[in-house]
Amino acid sequence: MMELSQLNGRPEDRGQVGIGTLIVFIAMVLVAAIAAGVLVNTAGFLQATAEDAGQESVDKVTNRVEVVNQHGVVGTNDRIKTLNLTVRLAAGSSAVDMNSTSIKYLSDDEVVTLTNSSSSQPSPAGTATDFNLTAVEGTDEDNSFGVLNSGADRYVIHINAEAIESDSTGLDTGDQVQLDITSQTGGTTTVILTMPQQLAGKSTDEPVKL
Repeated sequence: MMELSQLNGRPEDRGQVGIGTLIVFIAMVLVAAIAAGVLVNTAGFLQATAEDAGQESVDKVTNRVEVVNQHGVVGTNDRIKTLNLTVRLAAGSSAVDMNSTSIKYLSDDEVVTLTNSSSSQPSPAGTATDFNLTAVEGTDEDNSFGVLNSGADRYVIHINAEAIESDSTGLDTGDQVQLDITSQTGGTTTVILTMPQQLAGKSTDEPVKL
């Protein structure tokens, strides 16, 4: 007598699961889980890195100061001894700590990076290595001197060109100075100042427009 499976035209179906097959299956599941975990961690790391890089790029563009106006002060020998720049927050900028801000001073003869000495330097003129800062009267309403944190804040940066220049006589007629004002987040404002052509006859300590 023929078996039922033979009558149906196919051999009898049989299934068998051994311990070896089970181990291989579990190993495959574990490998897949580990791979998925690595991919998730990598994706999270890349996302965080991209966000940080994006924020740093935004800060470099927005977190900076804007120069409202500038003038020089006449010293001896009809030269400019001090540069004065009034600054405020640039549009869209977060707070800028002037204590962590640096200024690169570049003239025909000198290049130096200046830091803020307002807390220790009594003279408003600054030194050969430091700039000084004073608040425009009536603008620092929250008494946060040194930190521009409001659109109403106005500070005056004082740079002692007479002390910086090697001949100690300041800047002559027609001399040009480039100032790169860089905040703690890397936002930079560049100002190029040219000394007036007519300084003869000006009095010592007289302000002149640059």
